[in-house]
Amino acid sequence: MHDEFLCHVTAYGTCDGQRIGVPLGTYRAPTLALALWWLRDRATWIADRLDPQPEAGHLPPGSLVPVPDTVPDVPALLRAWCGDPARQELIAEELAAGRLVRIATGDDTTEYELLAESVDALRMQRTLPALVLPVA
Repeated sequence: MHDEFLCHVTAYGTCDGQRIGVPLGTYRAPTLALALWWLRDRATWIADRLDPQPEAGHLPPGSLVPVPDTVPDVPALLRAWCGDPARQELIAEELAAGRLVRIATGDDTTEYELLAESVDALRMQRTLPALVLPVA
């Protein structure tokens, strides 16, 4: 059983023709349950910022506009992932087995990525023999 997990959330977009990543948070979870909780919390945090309530007092009038039906609904996808027990169980099984988990969704401008991996699995990878290439 893997006891500690490293979790990351990143947003990717394009700036001046280059793909760039903007870190939105990192958490070193001491348990699998806390890793899953943090990933769901960050997914909800992103969804709430992308899809705020129009009546929120801090938004100027006219600042929210509807998008075409062809644009992926990232907030709805993230909320659906958070509320799906079967997907949560699958993520838990993968992490417990020491595998890297990546949850990603995006719209026309930005991709949102949630990553989690076992700290123990990372340490074990470092103990594998290094690949030695001949120098020509």
